[in-house]
Amino acid sequence: QAICAHPSACDIVEVHAGRSSVAMSKTPAPRVCMVSDFFHPGTGGVESHIYQVSQCLLQRGVKVIVITHSRDRRQGVRHMANGLKVYYLPYLAFVSNATFPTFFSFFPLVRNIYIRERINIVHGHQSTSALAHECLFHARTMGLGTVYTDHSLFGFDDTASIHLNKILKFHMTDVDHAISVSYASKENLMLRAARDSVDVSVIPNAVDATRFTPDLARRPEPPTINIVVISRLTYRKGVDLLLDIIPTVCAAHPHVRWIIGGDGPKRALLEEMLEYHKLQDRVDLLGSVPHSNVRDVLVQGHVFLNTSLTEAFCIAIVEAAACGLFVVTTDVGAIPEVLPPHMVRLAKPRADAMSDAVCEVLGALPEHTDFHDEVASMYSWHDVARRTTLVYDRVLARSKEPLRERLVKHLRVGPVTGKICLLMVAFDTLVLCFLQWWRPTRDVQEAVDLPTFPSNLVGQHPISGSSSDTARAADVRSVCAEAER
Repeated sequence: QAICAHPSACDIVEVHAGRSSVAMSKTPAPRVCMVSDFFHPGTGGVESHIYQVSQCLLQRGVKVIVITHSRDRRQGVRHMANGLKVYYLPYLAFVSNATFPTFFSFFPLVRNIYIRERINIVHGHQSTSALAHECLFHARTMGLGTVYTDHSLFGFDDTASIHLNKILKFHMTDVDHAISVSYASKENLMLRAARDSVDVSVIPNAVDATRFTPDLARRPEPPTINIVVISRLTYRKGVDLLLDIIPTVCAAHPHVRWIIGGDGPKRALLEEMLEYHKLQDRVDLLGSVPHSNVRDVLVQGHVFLNTSLTEAFCIAIVEAAACGLFVVTTDVGAIPEVLPPHMVRLAKPRADAMSDAVCEVLGALPEHTDFHDEVASMYSWHDVARRTTLVYDRVLARSKEPLRERLVKHLRVGPVTGKICLLMVAFDTLVLCFLQWWRPTRDVQEAVDLPTFPSNLVGQHPISGSSSDTARAADVRSVCAEAER
């Protein structure tokens, strides 16, 4: 059964006995700061999630800003569609687009933004984002509500995962509530961060069904069958499996063609395989595909193949199903939760099992004319925003945690690590006291809240080349300039 087959029936905010609660009418309106190293102009699931949820929250009347690190010429404050304000801070990115940890260096700048925008909820995304962890840590010191969303699955037995899990456990001590994108991700997060299940909610990703629609006219005439693959060409995405699957399927089905979108370090191996098996005329390598063009690639196919070795949700297969493609995928992580059985064929993450699954589907390609309507009824960004708002209300209804209790919680992180964490919390508190003396809150000028724009902007890609988008961007800039003056 899909994770969100009945969205109204799987609400994620439960009432737990023994927890103090305040009437919703008494809680302040949430003013949210989304924080992550992964945001536009980068591409990926986390970037898309933050952008879409932020747009839908703005439509619900929630104040939202985004903090991320600068990229090339994109620096300072930018305004995106619907009045979404983005702070591109001068952090240094050093590996996989993640920033180098600064610990306390940027606390004055982050504090100034929180006060200026009157933020009361800081929402961090992705455990590999040092920027998200730092901003959550400083927010807790300032007494703000904190929410964290985990987008990936991590192991427990390799050196990198062990260190990352220890860091996550430290920072999750300061988080009021956590969100996972699937039940498999929730279980993984609870084990890694040692959090109770009542403090972790499941809110799946979604898809903008208005942008991912089928177009049967774009498909080739029979007997040609197109198989589409769109992913980063990395080890975690199972490119090594793809190297064996493509020759096997091509040998068994001479009318099959492949369309592969994406780029990465494994592309060279893919090109070598095509040259070795002389399949260049049957496989199209498109390279990196902007998210705004993904639908144009998907509608050309009959089958979508996903070879990921680990997935916390896999939004790609939802987008493919919305475009009317039948999905063949590995059964790792949370993938079995995402789509109902008649939309997907699951297989073990082995080359032989995946090849057999693809050949079986090609032998009797199922009818899937209603896939789009089914996906649209299961997944909606507006529903994700509604559930996220309930989490914000729950966090704002909680009483503030005393410093003594916070220090004790950090001391319990570990026999040695706990003492280090305690010292970091104590020093961060001293830094805040100094900043309050050096530049009191009353001396920080509050920013003007910009008006929101029509809902037809929601779901659009943040950058588009059309003249109407250019005109809207000019309107946004003029309003922003007037508001800042």
